[in-house]
Amino acid sequence: MKYAYSFSEIVEAERRAIGSGETVLSLMERAGSALAAEVRAAMELTGADECLFVVGGGNNGGDGWTAARILHEDGIQVAVLTLSSSFSEAAQLEKARYRGEVLGRIPKRKYPLIVDCLFGTGLSRPLTEDALALIDFINGSGAYVIACDLPSGLREGGLADRAVRADETLTMGGLKEALLLADGADLAGKIFVADIGIFFGKGTEVYEREDLAAFFPRRRSHSHKGSYGTVGIVAGYGSLGAPILAASAALKSGAGYTKLFLPPERYPSEGALYEAAARLPVCILSELDFEEVKRCDALAFGMGALVCEKTAELLFRLLEEYRGKLLLDADALNVLARRGEVSRLKTAAAEVIATPHPAEFSRLTGKSVGELLADPVGTARRFAEEYGIAVVFKNNRSVISDGVRAAINLTGSPVLAKGGSGDALSGLLAGTMARGLKPYEAAVASCYLLGKAGELAAREEGEYSPDASDIISRIGRCIAELLPKEA
Repeated sequence: MKYAYSFSEIVEAERRAIGSGETVLSLMERAGSALAAEVRAAMELTGADECLFVVGGGNNGGDGWTAARILHEDGIQVAVLTLSSSFSEAAQLEKARYRGEVLGRIPKRKYPLIVDCLFGTGLSRPLTEDALALIDFINGSGAYVIACDLPSGLREGGLADRAVRADETLTMGGLKEALLLADGADLAGKIFVADIGIFFGKGTEVYEREDLAAFFPRRRSHSHKGSYGTVGIVAGYGSLGAPILAASAALKSGAGYTKLFLPPERYPSEGALYEAAARLPVCILSELDFEEVKRCDALAFGMGALVCEKTAELLFRLLEEYRGKLLLDADALNVLARRGEVSRLKTAAAEVIATPHPAEFSRLTGKSVGELLADPVGTARRFAEEYGIAVVFKNNRSVISDGVRAAINLTGSPVLAKGGSGDALSGLLAGTMARGLKPYEAAVASCYLLGKAGELAAREEGEYSPDASDIISRIGRCIAELLPKEA
């Protein structure tokens, strides 16, 4: 497993390192050496015979001056471009040690490889005209671009005015959350971490394939349907399509039984049951009966439920009476927000997991989407801790938290940016809880799998055409890739 860190955690780790005897210059020397080695590797990969460092006045620029000096001393053709007139103390010292070419204006000539050392994690002010011009120069150069620590212009929660688009990022000391979330996912390119001797400890979890395999052990031959739990999908008073999609995904989860409950007031005739049965022939379909509901190991509610009095009554009863694992999505969350009843989560009888997208989370918290996305890990962690639940904050890179731990899911594709993807996640996650996983682990596994299924659909059919049912149909293949191989 990998760990990622916020900017404040990075700063604190650096402070501890310096308090233990390190100096800014010793850390800069290690960072510059690692950057120089990465530049050499990239030059060999791309065939570039020279490189240009674009540096700012801070310590990120100091890393650039250090790397440029090391490469120049090794006989590699290097130039440094800076429009800064003042430098941090450490950067000034490294600048003085560099003996190669220095450019004070943006060159017209082309360089095959450019190293972006303008800004690191400390960027908080608006970008100057010079900074914007340098970012535009890098992005328009056609060069292979290496970002030092972060693509300049990227900060927690998104971008400044503009940002460098890198082919790769060498981040110093520890993996930064900002490289994985929101715009960072598109700007960072390939991400490499340089060990510069700073100890960080555990941060936000980033699960990899081998970590996920533990959630899918091989099944015993001496087992049966009852060995793997029962998941219930509770339809509401709106669309039937959304709960059918959720049930379809639950059927792929490995749960022993999948049940779809239909409120009789909404579906009074057998026609609805026949329609659902035709689409889900192996799902158990029945009218909503609370005694049956209570026997399920996990439930999912809210998908296509409709914001109305009936939905509220059903939701509040589930929160008060159901004692299994309860997933709340979509209109279940909207009802809580619009009725001012979010506090009911604190007293729920069940183990609750909420799966809001940014707009739903905004309604739950009263904060703007921009505020939430400025700190998605902190947002999910604080909400989960306050209400005693688990949370999946859905976005291009979803964040999962139970109030103590937090994880960032790295799988997925723009193919998932389509109606029905959230319904599929709800069903898959509820089914995964039903077979025994706690909400947090089930969410980690389900976000990973749905993302992988989306990636597979995009590879095979492109990013435009696949719908939620196409993604659901590939979940089984993605689970199979996690299973231990037969001896």
